[in-house]
Amino acid sequence: MTTTDAAPGGSLTAIEQRGIEPVPDGERNGNAFQLFWVWFAANISVLGLPLGATLVALGLNIWQAVVVAAIGAFGSFALVGIVSVAGRRGGAPSMTLSRAVFGVRGNAGPTLVSLLSRLGWETVNTTTAAFVLLSLFSLAAGEEIAAKDAPALTLVAIGLFVVCTLLVSGLGHAAILVIQRWATWIFGALNLVVAAFLIATVDWDAVTATAAGSWSAVLLGIGTIAAGTGIGWANAGADMARYQKTSVKAAHLVASSAAGAGVPLLLLIALGSLLTAGSPDLATAPDPVAAIRAMLPAGMAVPYLIAAFGGLLLSNHLSVYSAGLTTLTLGVRIKRVYAVTVDVVVTFLGSIYFMLIAGDFYGPFITFISLLAIPITAWLGVFLVDMVKRRTYDPAALMDVRRTSAYWYRGGIEWRATGAWLLAIVLGYVMRGIGQDGIAWIVTFAAAAVLYFALGGAKPARKEPVA
Repeated sequence: MTTTDAAPGGSLTAIEQRGIEPVPDGERNGNAFQLFWVWFAANISVLGLPLGATLVALGLNIWQAVVVAAIGAFGSFALVGIVSVAGRRGGAPSMTLSRAVFGVRGNAGPTLVSLLSRLGWETVNTTTAAFVLLSLFSLAAGEEIAAKDAPALTLVAIGLFVVCTLLVSGLGHAAILVIQRWATWIFGALNLVVAAFLIATVDWDAVTATAAGSWSAVLLGIGTIAAGTGIGWANAGADMARYQKTSVKAAHLVASSAAGAGVPLLLLIALGSLLTAGSPDLATAPDPVAAIRAMLPAGMAVPYLIAAFGGLLLSNHLSVYSAGLTTLTLGVRIKRVYAVTVDVVVTFLGSIYFMLIAGDFYGPFITFISLLAIPITAWLGVFLVDMVKRRTYDPAALMDVRRTSAYWYRGGIEWRATGAWLLAIVLGYVMRGIGQDGIAWIVTFAAAAVLYFALGGAKPARKEPVA
C-alpha cells in the first residue's frame, strides 16, 4: 500500500493526503455537477483547434466536421462518465479498481499504458504551453524568438508551466475542483472573445466550396476525435469521481462528463475546422499556435495567448493528478504529492528534448498517442463489461497485492480479462496495419468486450465481500 492515514478531499490550500486507497463513504460528499466543471475546464485547450484542422485535412467539409466532432467528443466522454460510475461504486481511482478486473499483477500492463498516455499528453501540453510563452516573450521583445536560439528562455518557459501545474496538482482533489470551476469562466470567456475575432477572418467562399468527404473519412474522423479526446481520458474517469456520494445517479455522472467535455470540444474543434477550411495551410503548420496568432489583429494576440496558456494549464492539472495516482497503482511506494512531482519532472525533461534537441514534435507525438489509444480502448471494452455485473469492490483486496488478495486469481492475473485485452490489441493494430484506421478503435473495443464476455468474464474467481 502507499498511504494509510488518509484525510478527506480537504480544503483549497490543504495538500490531499489520500493516495489510491478507497475513500470511506463518510468522506464522500461530491455531486455530479462537479464533474461538469472538471471536464469542461480540462477541454478548453487550444489543442482542440489542430484536431479540427485534422478533420479538414481528412477531406471533410465543415458540416461533416461538426457532426464528427459532436459524435467523437460527446460519445467518447460518455464512456468516461460510465467509468466514473465505477469510481462512485468503489471510491478508488480507475486503475486501482482495474485490479479487480485484471488481477493485481495482470493490471500492470493496462496501468503502464495509462501512465504512458498521461505522460505523453502532459508533454504535449507542456511543450505547447512553452511555445505559447515564447510567443508572448516575442511580442514583448518585438521580434520572433525561436526555442533553439534562446535555450535559457525556453527553459524558463517550460519551468513556469511546470511550476503552475505542480502547485495545483500537488494540492490535490479539493484544489482542482475549485480552480477548474472558476478558471473555466475566465478562460472560457477569453476563448469566446478570441473565437469571435478568428471567425471574422474566415474565407466563407472557400468554406462553402469545400466538397463533402467519403464515409470512410467520416469514420476515420470520429476515431481521430475520440482517440484525441475522451479515449485518452477514459482510464482516468474514476479518479475524480471517487469522492462522489454513493447516492449520486449513474445517469447524472455520464451526462455531466459528456456535456462538460463535449460542449467546449465541439466549439473548439468546429472552429479549427472552419479556420482550416478557409485557410488550408493551417492543417500543415508546424506550430499551430503561432499560425493562429498570425491570423489575429495585433490587439488580440495577447488575449489569445493567455487563453491558450490557461486552457493547457487546466488540462495539465487534471492529467498530472491522474498520473500521480496511476504511478502509485504501479506499486511505486511514495506519497501522492511526490508521485506528482516525479511525473512533472519527466514531462519537463521530455519538453526540453522536443524543444531544444529534436527536429520535430507534433507529428511523432500525436502518432504515439493515437497508437496508445488501441490498448486503452481494449481496456475500456473489458472494464465496461465487468461493470455490468460487478456492483461492489472489495476495498481491502484492492490494496492487498499479496497472494491473500481476493483479486490474486491465478498467479496474480485474471487470465480471461488479460487474454481478451491482449488479443483485442493485436486485432486493433492489425486493422491499422491494413489501413483501416477509421474502424480500428471500434473493432478493438468490440473484440475486447465480446472476448471477455465469451470467456466468462465479469464473474469473479472468488466471492467478494460486500463493500
